[in-house]
Amino acid sequence: MKQVICINWGTRYGAPYINRLYSMVARNITPPFRFVAFTDTTDSVLPDVECFPLPEMPGYIPENTPGKWQKARLWAAQLADLTGNLLFIDLDVIITDSLEPFFDHGDPEDLYMAWNVARPLNRLGQSSIYRVPVGQLAPLQEIYAKDPQGVADKYRYEQHFVTANAPRRPKFWPRAWVRHFRIECIPTMPMNFIKPPRLRNGTRVVIFAGTPDLPEAIKGCLSTKHPVMTPGEYLRYWRRNRLHVRKLQDYALPAPWIKDFWKIWCSP
Repeated sequence: MKQVICINWGTRYGAPYINRLYSMVARNITPPFRFVAFTDTTDSVLPDVECFPLPEMPGYIPENTPGKWQKARLWAAQLADLTGNLLFIDLDVIITDSLEPFFDHGDPEDLYMAWNVARPLNRLGQSSIYRVPVGQLAPLQEIYAKDPQGVADKYRYEQHFVTANAPRRPKFWPRAWVRHFRIECIPTMPMNFIKPPRLRNGTRVVIFAGTPDLPEAIKGCLSTKHPVMTPGEYLRYWRRNRLHVRKLQDYALPAPWIKDFWKIWCSP
């Protein structure tokens, strides 16, 4: 039985994201499979999604730290009634091709993570999509619970902590399978002002780490705080606010193709 899990807390994502992720998984996986959401709300979640309460948080949630430390809940020795391997997928992704290789690739006892392209020289894992046997990461909860704020201050992001402390050194998916939207889909400046973001060949999952979020990427704006701007408008905005030259890479034209994948629809 293939097992896919996700986690939801707070109000940022909720049922719309859970349902879209379930639909994308269902379109790109061969049954039988289970789709499990650990969530603090079940309102409006599709009936085919198995919902369980959020697992207990080890220690506490650190303050003023950028990492998604709530994911530490999923390192528990036991998760609901799940056994064997599970594939975790973040809510803010799109699935563009079959997920089958993620279940068959490599040693089933190994932890597999995405390659962190933001830190390519550090060999860090990215936890937007990872596969691991249930309970293998339980020792991380013990380390974390002893000093959550200290761990967060040292590693900043939970995926850096996992990379450095997992009982089995993480291995990585083939690079082409998982692409980072901001870094790998948006053309390099100055072409980002001329060409829209593109889906690269061989991509199976596109992650939206940092900005922009999915709805903003579709429209072509940086975040909910920024309006959609033409290239000329953004250049004027950049000059007016005296932004660093690196901010020119933040501009992206609309990517309406994202909607072709990020929708609630399942084949019969």
